[in-house]
Amino acid sequence: MHKPSAIAGSAVFFVLAPGVVAGLVPWWLTERYGLPLAPWPLVTTGAVLIGASLAVLLHAFARFALEGTGTPAPVAPTDKLVVGGVYRYVRNPMYVAVISIILGQALIFAHWPLVAYAALVGAAMAAFVRGYEEPVLARRYGAQYEAYRSNVPGWLPRLTPWQGD
Repeated sequence: MHKPSAIAGSAVFFVLAPGVVAGLVPWWLTERYGLPLAPWPLVTTGAVLIGASLAVLLHAFARFALEGTGTPAPVAPTDKLVVGGVYRYVRNPMYVAVISIILGQALIFAHWPLVAYAALVGAAMAAFVRGYEEPVLARRYGAQYEAYRSNVPGWLPRLTPWQGD
């Protein structure tokens, strides 16, 4: 895949996947953001969490297009294993970011059904990673993926970046 196609495909997938899961569904669950805001410390914490998570998410999508020359979508995978940037700290930064965005919205509105939704989304993502992504990556990238997988945690980031290849 060429980089312009990878960038366009990643942008479309960004809108369709995280845009729906972390944007549209929480919007519906919070009565189209019509709920009253939580006290300011929760709103501030939630806004910071959303902002930081959105930055991580955008960075992770860019790595797929620019480093991997592909998209996060299973139908248009990367040409090479993406292990740079935030991927040196955690194997699943997109999923962690999406869950964090949902939790940030839960804080802003003190809307605990969003916490339950985040837990369901997290469980579905974990099942998808275990049942589909990890086996596919192991077959596609072999020893390179196994070395990466054994050194970089899936869900809780490392404190220092992995220096492997």
